Amino acid sequence: MKTTLFIPVLNEIEAMRQVLPRLPKGCCDQILVVDGQSRDGSAEYARSLGCDVYVQKEKGLRAAYSEGIQHATGEVIVTFSPDGNSLPEKIPELIDKMREGYDMVIVSRYLGGARSEDDDMMTGFGNWMFTSLINFFFSSNYTDALVMFRAYRKDIVKRLGFDKPVFFMEWFEKKIRTLSGWEPQMSMRCAKARLRVGEIPGDEPPRIGGVRKITPWRSGAVLSVQILYEFLT
Repeated sequence: MKTTLFIPVLNEIEAMRQVLPRLPKGCCDQILVVDGQSRDGSAEYARSLGCDVYVQKEKGLRAAYSEGIQHATGEVIVTFSPDGNSLPEKIPELIDKMREGYDMVIVSRYLGGARSEDDDMMTGFGNWMFTSLINFFFSSNYTDALVMFRAYRKDIVKRLGFDKPVFFMEWFEKKIRTLSGWEPQMSMRCAKARLRVGEIPGDEPPRIGGVRKITPWRSGAVLSVQILYEFLT
């Protein structure tokens, strides 16, 4: 089972210097860094470590996924946050769980004794509320439907249409000036398709350097519309 560690970056050089050297050796067959046109040397640093680097053409996390996935050679994709929020030490456990026959496995910040050190009161409540809404509308049992750190079979990208743009959602995101990733949509569509989904617990350390790229109220507005759209379709 070939695996690709998929790392989207945008001006994350400070965190990358601390996080990437901790990646377990041989944990994945390919390390693919998708760079959102960083200006701090993030792409150059990744190349110096021997990573495959693709510089995306369009802005935003969704564009990083849709463009970068074409360069992923693995049957399984592990999406990993380079800002310190994802624990490199959890990658082997995540891949082992995928080998049990799952279509997607999430590293949950709220399963068992895991906790997020990056949450504040607003983001913690928002993560709980939107995960609960997804569980309610799609009859799922997620403890963390939104987190980036997860693994999934590459073939579900086309099977569930993540590579096809939803023009209404793109228009809405541009209107309120925020660009979201695939994660909530992936959680919803896997639940609708009744795919085999699992979770493992994993702490979320505080981010290292850089600037948080989400605005809670904008992200909340996008998530609300995404949930309604996925439920109605």
